[in-house]
Amino acid sequence: MKDLKVIFMGTPIFAVPVLQYLIKNTNLVLVITKKDTYEGRKRVLTYSPVKKCALENNIDVITPDKIKDAFEEISEINPDIIITCAYGKIVPECILSIPKLGCINVHASLLPKYRGASPIQSAILNGETKTGVTIMYMDKGMDTGNIISMESINIDDNDNLETLSNKLSILGAKLLEKTLPLIVKRENESIPQNDEEATYVGLITREDEKINFNKDGKDIINQIRAFAPSPYANFILNDKEIKVCKASFIKKNSEVGKVYASKNNLEIGCKDGVISLEIVKPMGKNEMNIKAFLNGIDKENLYVNN
Repeated sequence: MKDLKVIFMGTPIFAVPVLQYLIKNTNLVLVITKKDTYEGRKRVLTYSPVKKCALENNIDVITPDKIKDAFEEISEINPDIIITCAYGKIVPECILSIPKLGCINVHASLLPKYRGASPIQSAILNGETKTGVTIMYMDKGMDTGNIISMESINIDDNDNLETLSNKLSILGAKLLEKTLPLIVKRENESIPQNDEEATYVGLITREDEKINFNKDGKDIINQIRAFAPSPYANFILNDKEIKVCKASFIKKNSEVGKVYASKNNLEIGCKDGVISLEIVKPMGKNEMNIKAFLNGIDKENLYVNN
């Protein structure tokens, strides 16, 4: 497929395995990604992972404010196909109509469930035991196009956002490797989605990351897993934000929001037991195990702010 003229749109590390597959196996002529961002305390201007990978492989990259701004450049290239993966912007119909083989998207859920921006976090938050990757034709809606192929994997109890994202990104590249040759030969099938079964998920907000200890322990653990290792679920302990990297749930009698501290353990009461903190990230510090955290604080007067 080295003569297949491809434009790729993507942004985060999740999209890199798909990009790497396209670099090796197609005539990838252009990569479109989001603009560089300022990151860290020193506000360093940083490329997206997709841009970094593309430039390392001498692929042209553009970062338009709006994808419509790239209409003329895309039209001039006249790609055979446009492939997107976690690009982060909706592609307008004027762009979708350009490639003769259409536009396809590699999406990290078993559509029509979890259409939208945060399918991996949402699957963990909701305690799903299975998720997967769907490759679909793009249309004017958000993840509403006909399904071309799909593959599922189990979500392990110890999976968090990072581990599950890694598994799904590799799965996405492998599924594209199976699917793209069929599209090129026009041997693929496509099935309309059942809109009655559709669910939508939006961008993650700071409010989503706040731990509410009035909830069941299982739900709190899922929340911690869904945002680890970044941006982290968090709560306020003695007026200071604590980000939780890893914790476990213990079912026992407790008082909601009460802090139970000892030399080596820090537990906080929830609706049906306690959340035992294992790895935390205090404000302005690196991740540390709970024993190291407890060594540096007054264990006698700890409280959770409402």
